[in-house]
Amino acid sequence: MNTTQKKEIVDNILELLIQLAEDGDNTVTTAPSVSPEKVEMLTIKECTEVIQGLSEHTVRQLVKQEKIKSIRTGEGIKGKILVNKADLLAYFQR
Repeated sequence: MNTTQKKEIVDNILELLIQLAEDGDNTVTTAPSVSPEKVEMLTIKECTEVIQGLSEHTVRQLVKQEKIKSIRTGEGIKGKILVNKADLLAYFQR
């Protein structure tokens, strides 16, 4: 399995997790035959590069307050927070 295939699998898993979090539904469904839109996730640092003037502290606060969708990978200080790019942009376009 090459890197591109692994990235595609991870993207699909992240998208399914986000959909589950949004729906609050615990039923398992089969994947659609048409590939859904790609979900782009950003690290905290990448968020500050996308939105000029945004600090890492502010992004962490927005995640903590559940104002933007995110996923935590890993646990403790070694875990990363990944933020949904579309949700981040939508939050600041209000």
